[in-house]
Amino acid sequence: ASLLIHSLALCLSYSCLSTGYGPVFEEQPVDTIYPEESPEAKITMSCRARANPPATYKWIMEDMEIDLNAQGSHYSLVGGNLVISNPIKTKHVGQYFCLATNMYGTVISREASVQFGYLDLFSSEERESVLVKEGQGAVLLCAPPPHYPAELSFRWILNEFPTFIPLDKRRFVSQITGNLYISKVDSSDSGNYSCIASSQSISKSVFSNYIPLVPLAERPIRKYPADLKVKFPDTTALVGQNITLECFALGNPVPEIRWKKLDGQLPPNHEVRMAGAHLHLYNVQFEDGGSYQCEAVNSRGKDYHAARVSVEAFPEWMEHISSTEKDLSSDYTMSCVASGKPEPRIRWLKNGELSDRKEMRFSSLTFDDSGMYQCIAENHHGVIYANAELRVHVCAPTFEHNPVKRVLAPKNGRVVIQCRPKAAPKPTFSWSKDTELLYNSTRVFIWEDGSLEILNVTRADEGRYTCFAENDRGKANSTGSLLVTESTKITMAPSNADVKVGENTRMQCAASHDPSLDITFIWSLDGRVIDLHKDSQHYERTLNGSSNGELLIKSLQLKHAGRYTCTAQTPIDNVTASAHLVVRGPPGAPGGVRVMNKTDKSVTLQWSRGADNHNPISKYTIQYRDSFSKEVWKNATTSPTDVEGNTEMATVVDLFPWIEYEFRVIATSALGTGEPSSPSPKDKTLEAIPVVAPSDVGGGGGSSRELTITWTPVQPQYYYGPNFGYIVAFKPQDGHEWSKVTVADPQAKRYVHKDPSIPPSTEFQVKVKAFNSKGEGPFSLTAIIYSAQDAPSEAPVSVDGRALSATEAIVLVHQAGVGSQPSHLCPSVSQVKYWRNQEDSEGRAQRVVVPGSENHTRLESMKPDSHYLIEVRGYNSAGYGPASEHLQIHTKKAPPSRPPRIAGKKLKGRKVNIVWEHVEPLANEAPVDGYKVLCRQQGHSTGTLYTTGKQSIDLLLPTDGNYVVEVRAHTEGGDGAVAQIFVVCSLGLQIQKSICLFRYTFSHLEQTHTPE
Repeated sequence: ASLLIHSLALCLSYSCLSTGYGPVFEEQPVDTIYPEESPEAKITMSCRARANPPATYKWIMEDMEIDLNAQGSHYSLVGGNLVISNPIKTKHVGQYFCLATNMYGTVISREASVQFGYLDLFSSEERESVLVKEGQGAVLLCAPPPHYPAELSFRWILNEFPTFIPLDKRRFVSQITGNLYISKVDSSDSGNYSCIASSQSISKSVFSNYIPLVPLAERPIRKYPADLKVKFPDTTALVGQNITLECFALGNPVPEIRWKKLDGQLPPNHEVRMAGAHLHLYNVQFEDGGSYQCEAVNSRGKDYHAARVSVEAFPEWMEHISSTEKDLSSDYTMSCVASGKPEPRIRWLKNGELSDRKEMRFSSLTFDDSGMYQCIAENHHGVIYANAELRVHVCAPTFEHNPVKRVLAPKNGRVVIQCRPKAAPKPTFSWSKDTELLYNSTRVFIWEDGSLEILNVTRADEGRYTCFAENDRGKANSTGSLLVTESTKITMAPSNADVKVGENTRMQCAASHDPSLDITFIWSLDGRVIDLHKDSQHYERTLNGSSNGELLIKSLQLKHAGRYTCTAQTPIDNVTASAHLVVRGPPGAPGGVRVMNKTDKSVTLQWSRGADNHNPISKYTIQYRDSFSKEVWKNATTSPTDVEGNTEMATVVDLFPWIEYEFRVIATSALGTGEPSSPSPKDKTLEAIPVVAPSDVGGGGGSSRELTITWTPVQPQYYYGPNFGYIVAFKPQDGHEWSKVTVADPQAKRYVHKDPSIPPSTEFQVKVKAFNSKGEGPFSLTAIIYSAQDAPSEAPVSVDGRALSATEAIVLVHQAGVGSQPSHLCPSVSQVKYWRNQEDSEGRAQRVVVPGSENHTRLESMKPDSHYLIEVRGYNSAGYGPASEHLQIHTKKAPPSRPPRIAGKKLKGRKVNIVWEHVEPLANEAPVDGYKVLCRQQGHSTGTLYTTGKQSIDLLLPTDGNYVVEVRAHTEGGDGAVAQIFVVCSLGLQIQKSICLFRYTFSHLEQTHTPE
């Protein structure tokens, strides 16, 4: 019985009437990374196929079928999905694929891997401190812990989370190694650094132990040439991928990173980010392959690195198999062609088993050739599958699913009546009209596929048509009918039009048609159908009857010019009419702008004229931009001044030498100004001798036996050539020969000449000029400066002082030699150092600077009732002089810490009387000498201050506003704590202090107590 059922199923599978089909994958397994610390103790590998009858599933791991029923198995099947419960790394890591099978055949899924993801903790070993001189570069090593997968992202924190290190031109974190690079260390970099490594695959981050970075002060800070420390390796990218190349350099000044492609232009799909450290290439293509170079440049030197980017490709189908049905004994060839780099290898499977055939060519199909076929294209980047079902069948003709239909045909038109029976092998065809058998003629044709074609249809062709189909398995026929309608005709065709940009115009179109049929109008521009919904801003159909298809074109633009075609279409025929629309507007963009010749201050440009858009070009405007214009285009000065519209060449003048420029050209006509051309390739003007001298030449001061010369550097646009620097000339006022020194740094702004023989405070003449590889420019104006003074040699003549309060004192200083110094010298400055005799060490002393023009200073933030030692010494740029003898000052006791207690408040006409209790100072507080009363408007810090030896005061009340009255005790140690009374003057008076609130009205005075 089972054999009979199988035979029936097999027969049905070969029959033309079979409705089943083999498995078609809808879900396949994907590479899976299972986090070792995952709370979900299972892995699910997907497999689902559409099939009729439904498919059954098997799973293969490392070429072995998985036994789902084995004792202690971690595997189970849910639908077609494989579930691995409580996965174990040693057992379940590997390659998996599934098989889906039904009566029509078997297909295998793509392979997918199971891996366990992990990210260990950083080593617990203490990290060593990194000591770096200021100005030098630093590299902090991340040393990430063992992990899988390989991809990690890195960030660094400073001192505490989440204070992340901002990345800029000076700091860079490599996403390859995780290392932190600082091109030039300064004092602000001091702190403790920790590397954060994050794995996106397993959603985990770990922190390294802190690495102390200690910048070491160095004066002056030295400069270092650019030194590339991050260099991208030879890289292989896949077509369509995005890749990032890294380059970063140490150096002082901070180097600038520049990128280039050595064998061509950088691709248009590139972007430079991270202040130059990253070159991103998006959607990489084969033509993007080649040698790339990064260049690090600062004023002290350059460094280069180059490596290759190779572009390869994942396999991709150019031609692949698809499911088909073929007649028994017919010939058939399956073809699969794939592209890729390296070139993919093609393999074939039938029903999940590898075939040894290199191509699937069948000379006489048998039922055994039916089944599920797969071709596989593979290179070392990946694998792709193409699946198809081949069904070999045989059956007598049948019209059950596709009978001959009723057909409409336009009068004088053409009609095709289709005959599509299901049959294997292919049948022979014949036709009849009513009872008359049809044969091929000048108007009637029977096609090879059985279709009947009739030309120049007339009313006489109406009737019933029957198609007969016959093969060696049987025969069948089907009858349909033909109905002839009136043909469609254009009655009003569109006319040619000529309009200007921004105007509106109408294209007419009307047609006659058979009243029993619906008609639609379709408009196209140069063969492209106009979408009236998407282009509603410019196109609109005017409603003027069903037979009218007029098109309104609004706010015309140049792109709307062309050949407009109106198609009047019914379900059975269509007719077209066309007209040309000319749109006149501003000129199009010129093309091919290029530099033909150049000097140091001019370039000759040539371009190709763009479209004039049916209006003569009257003139051209040339614009330029350079690296200093911040992407702003400026109008260029040209020769001739006016560039006529009939020329395609002009000279741009008044340019700067040795500057990289881009140029673009804009055309103008009577109808307006067009779009600018694409920029010309960047090009530099020729070198020239500098003509701008440094400004603000001056100097003086510095350490002993030094001559310090300063100037404002020349701006880069005035360098006029490479190898730019300065020549500094100087001589004593009474000397005859100039000494000259070369400073090669173009950003330098000072030069210090050290010579033990230079006498202090000597007058010099100095001047500075610029130079480059072309020659030397003019000198600046000559300036008069003085060599550095010697450090003060004598201690201050006298130092005196006294305490002013509990926290302040005044010190009087008479410096030695003041009044006898030459007028050009700055008087020596005094430094006052003070500290408590017993409680503080001299190293914790506070310091105050007294300008040479003054002879006293105030010492603040002192402690009450304390013995202080005061030391004074003079200093200038050359150093410190000897210290004075120590002066002793004893600060006064502190003022009372308790405020006066307000005892009463009374109104006396327009005055208020305020009474307070005497403040009794504590043992360590100064005795009270009197009281201060301040009356001020609320929100203001100043007001009227009263002093009194009494314990009461009468204050004249203001007429309006909010006021504060403050009462405090006054002592020799300063003013004590404050008691405040708030006064509101409007229709009445409110007096509030602490928890008491007083409110005055015209009739009475009341006191209320707010709860504590």
